[in-house]
Amino acid sequence: MSQRIDVKDLNIFYGDFKAVADVQIAVEPRSVTAFIGPSGCGKSTFLRTLNRMHEVIPGAYVEGTVAMDGVDLYAADVDPVAVRRQVGMVFQRPNPFPTMSIAENVLAGVRLNNKRISKGDAQDLVEQSLQGANLWNEVKDRLDRPGSGLSGGQQQRLCIARAIAVKPQVLLMDEPCSALDPISTLAIEDLIAELKSQYTIVIVTHNMQQAARVSDRTAFFNLAGVGQAGRLVEVDDTATIFSAPHEQATEDYISGRFG
Repeated sequence: MSQRIDVKDLNIFYGDFKAVADVQIAVEPRSVTAFIGPSGCGKSTFLRTLNRMHEVIPGAYVEGTVAMDGVDLYAADVDPVAVRRQVGMVFQRPNPFPTMSIAENVLAGVRLNNKRISKGDAQDLVEQSLQGANLWNEVKDRLDRPGSGLSGGQQQRLCIARAIAVKPQVLLMDEPCSALDPISTLAIEDLIAELKSQYTIVIVTHNMQQAARVSDRTAFFNLAGVGQAGRLVEVDDTATIFSAPHEQATEDYISGRFG
């Protein structure tokens, strides 16, 4: 599977309000794409349409096409739960299940999908996923302790382990470092660099240095004013966006003239 995502003519609504308008973007496989732009411009809203999380909100819907490897994720015969299995999500604040142990947290998504899994396979999957999230060495001696007892940065890596345990093809990350200290942030950024050899990764970030450090391509979103729809202004290789963007609005945002 190439894990490429093609978005065409996408409009995103909350009831009557059009939140994001006319998005066209191709997300390249096995790479990191960063979404940047001022608050309220629709970055996180757009991110959530890529695994059909947007429509969980009452009255929310989309028009247009989001296709993965040529399959429209919004086609009538496509199961949204299956989409969310393929396209995992890591949220802004670490959200391990507080009553579950570290190991149970890793397996939560797999169990939710009603996968029967033997004890031995479960142990292997916990180790693989925690290794994948660069957390195994820190927690291997306390897998039966609550996940909520970990530090913020460890909790976020536990959530990444939980996301990759269901073996998705794409990982969406909505400001995964905004609640973390600089050292934990660096650990997550290093992890993103490692994971992109296996996954297509899309990250929303308010930290432009982070976008410059972790992403291969960057998409700049903006909005004309309060109550207006957010729009994708331009998308290009990250080096181009940060050194020679085509649009004046991108240049203004990156240089700190607004936003």
